[in-house]
Amino acid sequence: MKTRATGLNPHNRFQTIVTDRDVDDGWHHAPEDDLNPDSLATEVVNETVRSIISRNTSPDVPFDQSINPYRGCEHACIYCFARPTHAYWDMSPGLDFETRLIAKPNAARKLREELDKPGYRVSPIALGVNTDAYQPLERSRRITRELLEVLLEYRHPVSIITKGALILRDLDLLSELARQCLCSVRVSLTTLSNDLKRRMEPRTAAPATRLRMIEQLAGAGIPTGIILGPVIPFVNDQEIEAILTAAAAAGATRASWIMLRLPLELDELFQDWLHRHFPQRAEHVMNRIRDLRGGKSYDATFGRRMTGTGPYSDLIRQRFTRKARQLGLNLHEEEPLRNDLFQRPAGEQMGLW
Repeated sequence: MKTRATGLNPHNRFQTIVTDRDVDDGWHHAPEDDLNPDSLATEVVNETVRSIISRNTSPDVPFDQSINPYRGCEHACIYCFARPTHAYWDMSPGLDFETRLIAKPNAARKLREELDKPGYRVSPIALGVNTDAYQPLERSRRITRELLEVLLEYRHPVSIITKGALILRDLDLLSELARQCLCSVRVSLTTLSNDLKRRMEPRTAAPATRLRMIEQLAGAGIPTGIILGPVIPFVNDQEIEAILTAAAAAGATRASWIMLRLPLELDELFQDWLHRHFPQRAEHVMNRIRDLRGGKSYDATFGRRMTGTGPYSDLIRQRFTRKARQLGLNLHEEEPLRNDLFQRPAGEQMGLW
């Protein structure tokens, strides 16, 4: 399917009734091309949320608060660990995740309400972790920008992970936040190959565009690094040194990596993609992934779910660390975002109790 990573739409694990969509029951007499389109438009519905800040206690991530302005992601990265979350909304982690999106238009108002609570404790908010806050939908909806405006008004620290060039639209807000030591950005950089990018993450910014993003973000005084994630055995692992070199040349000062994760329905989706695009090496890739996960496609154990275990994981770590050190990446501890500047805007109506 054009500009989509997968044509599959597997039933989610919560559905008690399963239907076979490939069986012709005689009720639909549309032309075959209508039954099997080569492209599919994006649908968006609004969700009026009751709260906007998600909290976690995972030891594998460097934040305990996050905000996702959208559910689902039009970037359509085949490897996205968030795909299985679409099942909670009675939608498929496959094509539905890429084409049936949910926006949260009252997100900024709810953020204000949460920040105004007397018992609120300040810690950096990670923006757009589960799905990209700068996916194409943000161009028209502007929910991410509204959230940044609130965070700047309250002088609240925020970190952003994205592969969307739309982040450059908000340089005015981000640079002011960074000036007060309230903002950092990580650009997800998975390949320097346009061909692999089109196959693996079809609606994301091109590799050269992401390098320009790094250059402009760093040039605006925003602490900027990359996340090389996921590392996929025999697909993009040979690019580690080249990606780090390009990122450092563009102005990145920090870098980290994550091994491919295949939770729940993502296992089926990724293996289908792998057999379609790399049929000759598909089994080789999956065998190496299982070596990393104790013989299984995935191991969710804290401490090893992000990297895997064994000789291959050790080799990737060594290669990454050696090249990063050579390029001057991660040489110093990153200055933490400031929590002590937080203030509620003058005139905010406080609760009586």
